[in-house]
Amino acid sequence: MDGEFATDTDPTGRWSLVVPLKPLRLAKSRLAGTAGDALRPRLALAFAQDTVAAALACAAVRDVAVVTDDPTAAAELSALGARIVPDSPGGGLNAALAHGARVVRTRRPRAAVAALNADLPALRPSELGRVLAAAEHFPRAFLADAAEIGTTLLAAAPGTELNPAFGGPSRLRHLSSGAVEIVLTGVDSVRRDVDTGDDLLVAAGLGLGPHTALRYAAHGPLPVRRPGP
Repeated sequence: MDGEFATDTDPTGRWSLVVPLKPLRLAKSRLAGTAGDALRPRLALAFAQDTVAAALACAAVRDVAVVTDDPTAAAELSALGARIVPDSPGGGLNAALAHGARVVRTRRPRAAVAALNADLPALRPSELGRVLAAAEHFPRAFLADAAEIGTTLLAAAPGTELNPAFGGPSRLRHLSSGAVEIVLTGVDSVRRDVDTGDDLLVAAGLGLGPHTALRYAAHGPLPVRRPGP
């Protein structure tokens, strides 16, 4: 369903999540070597489906806005209950996230907003809830990815701009911007984004969501490129 966000404030203080998703034909390019060009966009969609479904199942989450111009992804993620926001800036990842946050706050100016990666196929609602609970203590806070180089979640309290700086070594950029790093154990599913075949094998060890598991089972474990001697 592609419904409207409710107006006014949320008395429970729950979060609005903004999830960016590029056109599926372009998504997860680093998986092409192991998944092939036919499976790669299907995996990207499955990752997003499992991410959005788990986010919506989290008690700390009020709603999810997916910023995308991909019609297939829009239809599938809307059916899960996400609000689809067209990527009208067309200026890349951080412009899409800032746009999504503005759209959320057009309806609810005092919304607590968090940007969440779309490639977390092992995401657990309870673990996401713990991360968001930790983020509540700071104006801006972020969670580093499993490699401790990038970022999988960036949160902004009511009245605070998101100011996303995702992409590449974003952990250091978010630290430099004044965001507080969330340091928690037992939240591996929120940190395990998937860019490569190796990443997917690790995520499978954590337990994949149903959409990714279906794709994964249908094609068998993906071959993984090992470094040479």
